[in-house]
Amino acid sequence: MSRNLKSVSRERMYDIVRCPVITEKATRGSEHNQVTFEVALDASKPEIRQAVETLFDVKVTGVNTLRVKGKEKRFKGRLGRRNDYKKAIVTLGEGQHIDVTTGI
Repeated sequence: MSRNLKSVSRERMYDIVRCPVITEKATRGSEHNQVTFEVALDASKPEIRQAVETLFDVKVTGVNTLRVKGKEKRFKGRLGRRNDYKKAIVTLGEGQHIDVTTGI
């Protein structure tokens, strides 16, 4: 399996992986060796894979992504809108682990 993937710069990797998602559902994914991250909207799956493997020194077996649309909210009667964002559910190789409570 050969990949034609151009190298992603270290600065771009830090832009791609924004922050870990720490919710009940994301925590349940850790039972299946999965970690959930909020990522850049324009990030592709190969870029996310390369960024996670390089920054956390782990082996990634799969990347699933989804776009979350921002909600419309009201504050003191004024209508506002939250930003859209993208989530990546990264499946790690057997025996691999990322501790999301510590920084990079």
